[in-house]
Order: sequence, then C-alpha cells, then structure tokens
Amino acid sequence: MGRSPLGVSVALLVVLVGLAVWHLRQQTGGFLPSAWWPELGGESLSVNDWTLALTWWPRLVTALIAGAGLALAGVLMQQVLRNPLASPTTLGVAGGANLALMAATLFAPTLMGWGAEWVALAGGGLAMGLVFTLAWRRALAPLVVVLAGLVVNLYFGAMAMVLLLFNQETLQGLLIWGAGSLAQDGWQDAGFLAPRLLAALVVAGLLLRPLRLLDLDDASGRALGVNLAFLRLAALGVSVFITAVVVSVVGLIGFIGLAAPNIARLLGARRLAARVVWSMVIGALLLAVTDLTLQHLGGWLPTMIPTGAMTAALGAPLLLWLIPRLRLTGGTPPDVVESGWPRSHAPRRILLLLVMLMPAAVALSMFSGHLADGWSWFSGALTVWEWRLPRLLAAAGAGLLLAVAGTLLQRLSGNPMASPEVLGISGGVSIFLLLGIVLLPDAGMVALSGLGVAGALAALAMLIWLNRGSGFLPGRLLLTGVAITALAEAVRALVLAGSDPRGQQIVAWLSGSTYYVRLDAAGLVFGAGVASVAGVLLLSRWLECFPLGAAVSRAVGMNVTRGRLVVLVIAAVMTAVATLVIGPLSFIGLLAPHMARLLGLARARDHLLGAALIGMGLMVLADWVGRQILFPEEIPAGLVASLIGGTYFLWALRRF
Repeated sequence: MGRSPLGVSVALLVVLVGLAVWHLRQQTGGFLPSAWWPELGGESLSVNDWTLALTWWPRLVTALIAGAGLALAGVLMQQVLRNPLASPTTLGVAGGANLALMAATLFAPTLMGWGAEWVALAGGGLAMGLVFTLAWRRALAPLVVVLAGLVVNLYFGAMAMVLLLFNQETLQGLLIWGAGSLAQDGWQDAGFLAPRLLAALVVAGLLLRPLRLLDLDDASGRALGVNLAFLRLAALGVSVFITAVVVSVVGLIGFIGLAAPNIARLLGARRLAARVVWSMVIGALLLAVTDLTLQHLGGWLPTMIPTGAMTAALGAPLLLWLIPRLRLTGGTPPDVVESGWPRSHAPRRILLLLVMLMPAAVALSMFSGHLADGWSWFSGALTVWEWRLPRLLAAAGAGLLLAVAGTLLQRLSGNPMASPEVLGISGGVSIFLLLGIVLLPDAGMVALSGLGVAGALAALAMLIWLNRGSGFLPGRLLLTGVAITALAEAVRALVLAGSDPRGQQIVAWLSGSTYYVRLDAAGLVFGAGVASVAGVLLLSRWLECFPLGAAVSRAVGMNVTRGRLVVLVIAAVMTAVATLVIGPLSFIGLLAPHMARLLGLARARDHLLGAALIGMGLMVLADWVGRQILFPEEIPAGLVASLIGGTYFLWALRRF
C-alpha cells in the first residue's frame, strides 16, 4: 500500500474497473446505452441486457453512493468526538436504525409509508442519544464513547433478536436485509440515495470550516466565538441522517465508516477537507470492490454472502490492527474498581442469605408456571419436571460459570466494566461454534465443546498478543473486545443470512435458549460450574493482589505474568462451556460480580462465592420469566438476562 490517498484510490479504481470489465465481457450490452436505460434498446434486448440494466448497474452505483455516504458519516463522527474509532457501527447508530426499521415493519407498517429513512433516523438518533448520555460525564472520552456504543449495539441487538424469534415467517428476509444487502431490481434506490447524500454533503461542506476548530481544545474554540454545542449537534445530526438513509435502503453495511476515514488519515490526509474527500472516494471504491468480488464468488459459494456482513468481517481485522497504533486521549477513565463500593463487615451473613434464597428460586422455577390448562403452583409440577429440570440445571450452571469468569476478569484487569461478553471471549466462542455448526453438521457435543474452547482460547490469544506491549491496560483490552465482538457479529450475519435449515435452532442458541438442552448435558455444565468454583477459590490470594497493581503483586512474591495468564485461560474455558449452553450474550458476567460488590463482598473469596450464587439465581429466574411472560411463546433465558443485564450495564456505565 502506498503512502498517498491518490495512489490507493487509483489502485482500488483499477481493481474495480477490472472486475467490472471481466463481468461485463461475460454478458452482452454492458457498455451500450440500453444497459443503463432499457427503453433505448427496443425489442432487441436480451435477458442479460435487462439483468444488467435493472440489477447490475444499479447495484454498482448504489454501492458507490452508500460507501461514500458512510465514509462521510464516519469522518464527521470522528472529527466531532476526536475519536478515531467512532463510526456509525461502533457508536450503535446503525444498530438503532436497524431495530427501529424492524419494529416499524412488524408493528407499525404505516410509519414506513411516511418514509423509511425517518424511522431509521429516529432509531439512530435514539442510539446516539444513549451513547451521549452515558459518556457525557466523562467529557466524551474516546474509550467511554466506544464502550457505550458497544453496549448500545449489544442491547439493541438483543431486542432485535427477540423480534426475529417471534416472527419466523419473515425471519429470512429480515436477516438478509439486516446483514446488508445491495441486491437491486431497478434504479429507485440509487435515485433515493443520491439527492439525500448530496444535500447532506452540502450541509457538511458548510460545517467544515468551523469543524476544523475542534482540533483545538474547547476553551480555544469558545474564545473564537464558536458555539461548540450547536456545531457538534449539527455535525452529528448530519452523520445520523446519512446513516439512517443508507440503512433504510441497504441494511447494515458495517465498518466502511470506520475503515475509510482511518485509511485516508494513515495515508496522509491530515486536513479535514482532504480527509472528507479521500474518505468518500476510498469508502465508495472499497464497498464497490467488495460487492463485485462477492458477486464473482457467488458461483462457487452455496449461498450469496451479504455485502454488509463481509465488510464487517473485513473491517474487524482493520480495527484490531489499529488498536496498538491509537493514542486514546480525552480523559481515559481512572481505575475505579476499589472506589465507591460498599464494604460489608459481615460477609458471611450475606453469603448465608444468598444460599437461603437459592431454594426459593429453584422452587419457583420447578414448581410454578403455565401449563396447558392454566397456571399451576404445585399440582402439575410432577408432570413436567423432566422438562424443567434440565433447563434449571443448564441455566444455573451457565450463570455460575459466567459470573465467576466475569469476577476473574474484573479483578484481573482492575476494570469494573470487564466481562466475557465485553472482552470478546464470548464472541470467539460464537465464531468457532457457528462455523462448526455450518461446516460440520454431524459434529457431536464433544466436538462442539472442543470448538467452543478453541474459540475462547483464540480470542484470549488475540487479547494477549495485542495487549502484551501495553501491560494489559484496561482500555486496550476493552477495545480489543469491541473488535472481536464485531467480527463475531459478522460471522453471525453470514450464517443466518444463508438458507441453512437449522436457522431457527441457531437463532435459539444465539439467544441463549435452554429449550434444546438434555439432562446429561445440563448435568455436565452444572457439575463443571461447581468444580470450577472450587478450583478458582484456590487462587484467592492472586485475586486479592491483582487489583493492587503489578508492583504490589511482585512485592509479595507473585509471578504476575504467569498469574494473569493462568486466570485468563481459566476464564476463557469457563466462558466457552457456558456459551455452549446459554449463547454468546447474557451480561451475567458483568451483572453478577457488580451486584456482589454492591452487597459489600469485597474480599476475593467472598466476591467469587457471592457472584456465583447471584449468577445462578439470575439465570434461573431469567429462564423462568422467559417461559411465563409470553406463554405459550418463550423468550430465551439469555435474551431475558441480556435485557436485564444490559439495562444495568447502561446504568453502571455512567459510574465508569
């Protein structure tokens, strides 16, 4: 890659033209006027001519427009927030727009008649508002903004998964569209996007000169008479509008808004105006080249890969490459793991109370609930216990494993926001398991378990490799988790957008359903959880030392590097086993350790035991609530836990 945006842009253009000519030479009429406007060809047009005129050329033009628009949105977001990781995807705007469009399509289709872009704009604006609310107290620090965007993305993704589960008849179409599809049947989408992008570009052009002042500090900007609040609001409004318009037409196209501005910056486009121009050029060409490449690969693949999912798959490695090269300024949050937490003088009483509450949760799950003839407390329990018991054991075991894994990660990193979900370990498990389910359809439980552990260890290896030079700083760990989670989302979109007949079961697993768990597997998970807790308690001394810092740990004779590695591996394996049962997203790994600390359980041993009991109880209750709330339909336990834990996460992030 050269050191000039012009050189890279020319190279991308050459590749694009080469791919286009190769494709067009295989068909007729590619360069004729009739290929652009069929009526000019009269009755002599062939089927290939019509295909080119109404699908291929509109698709290419739409890709160019959408790529340029997303790149412009990314540049504006990065300039306003002074954050090289800001983009429509990483800040949750695209996820909010996607959720709003899905909800409107299913429940308020009349809103879509008023304009899909306005529905998407409302969802994207809500997501951006949430991110701003969460990060405002930290002066929009880059790390906090990106972490807030991750939380909002995961939370909105859980809500979108609930909608998909209860609308199986539209599942396939929604998944393909949601994965980012550029398929066209005419010029209407290009005609819709072009004037709106042009209008947004004009407004952005008017804002460029004052936006350059954001390279200075806020005090200097105010001294020059600039209304910074209005400027930021206007620029972000343009970004959200562009994202909403693109998402309303082609679905989620991930990471163009992140990749193009950073490539332009790394290639020497330092000034804002130059960055806008070159980012739009590179974004348009990147998306078009990616889409044309996928079209050429279509003949060798069993199903057509959505372009949006592929751009996310390509963008996540870019984010991983960028992380070691980023200088995160703007007030990196301090270590707050030991500040502000209550400290109980009677932790044994609290633990005893938690132990006494567990039978109540078990009794509620086993002996109450809806049956075919109505609600039953105890009378019908014996007729359904053989179905309820495996779910109870699976939920309890998964909750226990995730809670302890989250406790290990939080005490290791000294970061109260660390959890298996946020650090990407659950994402690594998800990637390997999804690929295993699709590529190895006859794989048994043992093979899938091995794949899950391998995925967790692969994510762990990525965390260690990318953070070895920074001493495992919390900020770098979290950003690495963002990238791995994004890659997992891309793989999920690729798998679900295909025509795999096991789609419903895959969706159920991703949602954290215990419906398919057998008694033997549930017993193994629960047993593994109990055994893991017993083993982890032997590491209590290490866990007491980690939050005090490396210097103190070494002073008491601890091998810090080896200790960190051992704890990370244990947390990864525990996460893999739990994810096999409950899916990749539940937030229990964050929620349970936090609740244990709020109860005053500060010592490592007490913290571990309290989090384990809370994690078990929360997952058992989440499974019970999911079975009852929309009976006879079910909301998977993982999604119920995600919605509960995500709400808590949004609240807790304000303390970060």
